[in-house]
Amino acid sequence: MTIKTAIVDGVATIEIARPEKKNALTQAMYEAMAEAITAAQADASVRAVMITGQPGIFTSGNDLEDFMQRPPAGIESPVFRFMKALVGCDKPVVAAVTGAAIGIGTTMLLHCDFVYVADDARLAMPFVGLGLVPEFASSLLVPQLMGPRGAAEKLLLGDPFTGEQAVEAGIANAVLPATEVIKHARRVAERFNSLPPGAVRESKQLLRRPTQAAVMEAINAEAELFSKRLRSPEATEAFQAFFQKRKPDFSKF
Repeated sequence: MTIKTAIVDGVATIEIARPEKKNALTQAMYEAMAEAITAAQADASVRAVMITGQPGIFTSGNDLEDFMQRPPAGIESPVFRFMKALVGCDKPVVAAVTGAAIGIGTTMLLHCDFVYVADDARLAMPFVGLGLVPEFASSLLVPQLMGPRGAAEKLLLGDPFTGEQAVEAGIANAVLPATEVIKHARRVAERFNSLPPGAVRESKQLLRRPTQAAVMEAINAEAELFSKRLRSPEATEAFQAFFQKRKPDFSKF
């Protein structure tokens, strides 16, 4: 099982569990995560959602082989259903990140309410280097957090950054020792068991209200370009180079 789910003490945990592939995400895994968030949303016993990975790896991002074989065909594809489920979740979402958080491993954090990262965390959004474009409203939210030049470093050059830099940018709440991240994230999630759920839900809705329409517009615009880019000659070259373990050659484009 590559996505493990459990509800314990009012917290619905979604665990990415594919360590042999560095927690790379397939379309089936996106579908499972979307379903888990939707189920947590509907379950009155759930007061918060926690998303985590395996020790030393949150996720390496999209499984490129799966993406080449099953490219997203539009906004109703599993990956976009996951995006909409996470954006639309009105219960608090807490992320616990250890190790690498690549691509959507970083952009999904933009939509979590609390993010705790390990001191070994390494985040990156290397979309352009793969012949793709930013996704999950990162083209909107990263410039808001980091400014246009910081966003250019992270989204155009794909420069990786540390957990400390994620905190400085406002992507994460705190950096913790790797062994403490999940325990701390769970303690935060469990605090919602003693808070009135209606007030929490409506407060989160108010917090998200100013950017909600713009976020969905960005997700849709990015999705259209991302789907086209997956089929582009540049992406084909980037993916082939990845599988052949060589540097891509974009000089002919």
